[in-house]
Amino acid sequence: MQWGDLDSWQWFFGCFGALLVGLGKGGVPGIGYIAAGIYALTFPAKDSVGLLLPVLLSADVVAVKIYRRHAEWKYLWRIFPWTGAGVIVGYFAMDHIDDEGVRYFIGSIFLGMMGIHFFRKWQLGRLSPDDPDPIPHSLAFAACLGFLGGFVTMVANAAGTVLALYLLAVRLPKLAFIGTGAWFYLIINIFKVPFQVELGILTTSSLAISLVFGLVAAGAVLLGPVIVKRINQKLFETLIWTFVFLSALKLLNVEQWW
Repeated sequence: MQWGDLDSWQWFFGCFGALLVGLGKGGVPGIGYIAAGIYALTFPAKDSVGLLLPVLLSADVVAVKIYRRHAEWKYLWRIFPWTGAGVIVGYFAMDHIDDEGVRYFIGSIFLGMMGIHFFRKWQLGRLSPDDPDPIPHSLAFAACLGFLGGFVTMVANAAGTVLALYLLAVRLPKLAFIGTGAWFYLIINIFKVPFQVELGILTTSSLAISLVFGLVAAGAVLLGPVIVKRINQKLFETLIWTFVFLSALKLLNVEQWW
């Protein structure tokens, strides 16, 4: 994808998606998920994965700078090998998936994220304050989530819910949750770079575009904590999940099923 190939509306939505990436890395919960959908709807689906990765990395660098001291590395080392394996399998899968397949995959991931989110809310709503969290803590659980997260982040840049479920299972406090996630995303996203270059979806031409969006994302990270203090959380979450649902329907071309 070349710089001159983009229309003004694509620049707008590219910057808007980058803004959401930065706010998500800066602590606004759930908002970062939307960026993958915006990019997949704005650009050719496979190209969108390569365009988004440097944007994520730009925000990751700033997030790690802010929260670097709060990571719990023992939990990262437990999941990294499995996540790396998932990335490698995702790399081979991407070589056999066209734009339509990537769109369907991202849309399916969005619906899956919604299912996990609302199942967790229902599950926790049935517990008394003294009941233990029902998420398992076994190595097999960590391995399955790590592999799934690696595959999803390679194919769709959308592993946020998977990692969140793992970090919830180990009951990290808020700052440790953010700091551990920040380091995880930075390292895994760097790991993905040579694979996306080899696939031809991350190129010098696309990188020039991504760096513009990346500046927006990096600046937005610093705005995240400010915005968190000023939003109505319940209304905000409702709008986020409504957009995720509508994006999933659009990506899956549901209107063609009727």
